[in-house]
Amino acid sequence: MTERLFLRLQEDLTQGPESAAPAGTLRSLPVPAALRQQVAHGLMYRESFADGVEVLERVLPDGAVRLVLNLATPPSATGEATGALIIGASSSAAMVRLQGQMHGLSITLLPGATMDLFGLPAGEFTGTAVSLRELLQDDAAALCERLATASGAEARVEVLWSLLLQRLQRRPTTASAQVAEAIRVITATSGRPRMRDVADAIGVGERRLQQLFHTHVGLSPRAMGRLSRLHHLLRALRRRPADGWAALAVDTGFYDQSHLVNEFRSLCGVTPTEFINRTVSGSSKTAS
Repeated sequence: MTERLFLRLQEDLTQGPESAAPAGTLRSLPVPAALRQQVAHGLMYRESFADGVEVLERVLPDGAVRLVLNLATPPSATGEATGALIIGASSSAAMVRLQGQMHGLSITLLPGATMDLFGLPAGEFTGTAVSLRELLQDDAAALCERLATASGAEARVEVLWSLLLQRLQRRPTTASAQVAEAIRVITATSGRPRMRDVADAIGVGERRLQQLFHTHVGLSPRAMGRLSRLHHLLRALRRRPADGWAALAVDTGFYDQSHLVNEFRSLCGVTPTEFINRTVSGSSKTAS
């Protein structure tokens, strides 16, 4: 079975240059203005694989919660599933099996969005995937019917935006300025500040900081710090070749080269050298 990488950092429109998905398989979607406090990014993907071909895609972690909608098979109006999942935040790589006709929508949620849209803390989804139908309860049947009767993928995307807007209007938003500031402090220093310093920066104790991240983010502040440091390293690798791992480790907030290698393997499931080799060998994004 072939394995390939997928990486998208915040500044990437669809995918990072390290990713091996062919050009043209991904398209960034505009987020409705009324949802921009809840939704960071929308991405539509479409790819076809020959019969019997299966590809394992290693998706490097970014710590976000996602709503994923299957557009390949239109749901029936009375079906048991909508083909949509909420995938919780994770600090480890996800392995996704790709085969047949792949067509779907991936919506990256912002901190606080699970409370705003579903009335549940982000920590309830951490490390799991939950059917959207389960969460919608009374709205599930209407969603299935509207998705089933929508004419084409674009129309089903509009149905989903409409549903999220309706749910948003039912409850006050819970966007937390404290959480946004805590994430800003963590990312500004590439995940290097002590959690006590982050808590002090937003005027709360460490226990309250943990509670806020459980509710709004789904990962602990320490886990977000580790991911922030990883992303700082990945950006550094884009700017220069990895010909001095020891110096790069210090520059990007790791204690030493051994710490960098161990953290990279823990978060990504491959060593930095394996990552570099795969990005070189899989960097041709030829259209499928």
